Amino acid sequence: MSEEGVAEPRWLTVEQVTVIHGMQLAKFGGPAGLRDAGALESAVARPQNKFAYGETDLAALAAAYAFGIARNHPFVDGNKRAAFMAMMVFLRKNGLPFAPDPAEAAAAILALAAGEVGEAGLARWIGDRLAAPREPAPPRTPVAGEG
Repeated sequence: MSEEGVAEPRWLTVEQVTVIHGMQLAKFGGPAGLRDAGALESAVARPQNKFAYGETDLAALAAAYAFGIARNHPFVDGNKRAAFMAMMVFLRKNGLPFAPDPAEAAAAILALAAGEVGEAGLARWIGDRLAAPREPAPPRTPVAGEG
């Protein structure tokens, strides 16, 4: 538990993210390889640092994984896929099964990687989909300049 009495989330490790990345390459193809170990370590530490400074929202912490991996570009290939799956695995490890529309999810991760949506915008996108069932809520893709 943290000082405020909030249970610490179940974090992903560098090793787990590396396995997630490898699984995505095996499924979809692409050259293997770690481009920058420090960039991967930084990306994986990002949500833990946010938590240490008071961020407890799991959607924001999941977005921090995706942002760190997509923007740090630690792998030779498959960074967007690894970013998306790390976000998904983190949410599931913490009891929040997240199943966004695949086309909408792809658009969100592409927008994140291109800098069209920020970490806060992605966190809102995740949070909106965790808070309500997908069917009643109209699809909402992050908009350029959000977050």
